[in-house]
Amino acid sequence: MTADQLSGLSDTLFSASVGLYSLAVVAFCAQLAFGRRPAPARALVGAGAPADEPAGPDAHTPDTPALDDPPAVRRWGQVAMLLTVLGALTHAGVLVARGLAVDRLPWGNMYEFATAVVLVAVVAFVVLAVRSPGLRHLGMFVLAPVVVSLVAIGLFLYVEGAPLVAALRSSWLAVHVTTAILGFGVFFVSGIASVLYLVRSRFEARGGDASSSRLVARIPSAATLDRVAHRTAVFGFPIWTFAVIAGAIWAESAWGRFWGWDPKETWAFIAWVVYAAYLHARTTAGWRGRPAAWVNVVGLGVMVFNLLYVNMVSSGLHSYGGVN
Repeated sequence: MTADQLSGLSDTLFSASVGLYSLAVVAFCAQLAFGRRPAPARALVGAGAPADEPAGPDAHTPDTPALDDPPAVRRWGQVAMLLTVLGALTHAGVLVARGLAVDRLPWGNMYEFATAVVLVAVVAFVVLAVRSPGLRHLGMFVLAPVVVSLVAIGLFLYVEGAPLVAALRSSWLAVHVTTAILGFGVFFVSGIASVLYLVRSRFEARGGDASSSRLVARIPSAATLDRVAHRTAVFGFPIWTFAVIAGAIWAESAWGRFWGWDPKETWAFIAWVVYAAYLHARTTAGWRGRPAAWVNVVGLGVMVFNLLYVNMVSSGLHSYGGVN
């Protein structure tokens, strides 16, 4: 295939990915809407632990509420996971075809970088859902932001495939940018888990009665969500740390200094500090539970701000990130 054909294939696969993820969201919604109500929330939190706070990082709470869904409802969940996996495969095809078309790693601009970040988030969710089937109830809450993100990426960040600008022609692109993509994608899932934890913990604090939201009652317990957010953050933090260090080494090679407080560097460091604070707060008395979760949500906000505002609005040595 020619470069133009590969680029066209990449664009077609991008649209197919959005379509498959959208169908997966519908299937996940059906699973939540038609499933049976779980056991009371307080029974799912560790004994003696307040409903507003998880029983602890090692508490053995179930990854899924006590459900006995009809076979038809379980099939909705299976269909949703199948669509998600198919969407992830076509999503990966977007980057593979783009990379072959331009004969380079397919994350040399914001369109490619953001597309790769969303793919990592989807793969992280699939891995979690396969390991703990009860976490499939998070599908709608993960895939809906994924669809919105991809639509926004396609509308506002899309650029035609082209060779790398001179500043990015370095072997450090494969190291620094790849690890940044992995870290961001994992933090994406961690942040969503913390948002859901804040919602679910408030639901449990109110007793989780039938008058409350049936949708919230269907998602995993607060302790489970807290554990998912924490473990994914623990996984993503060293990756992001390495990305920051690799960026500093690349900066010394390209610009003759390791650190210059460029806006991109500054906000990458701020994100690192926020996630370090979250991991510390998660184990500190008085900060466990909701306060720590809010720190994690702020961390996700900083990551998104660093991607969009710093690249598209502020000026600095990394301003080439938004163009080819």
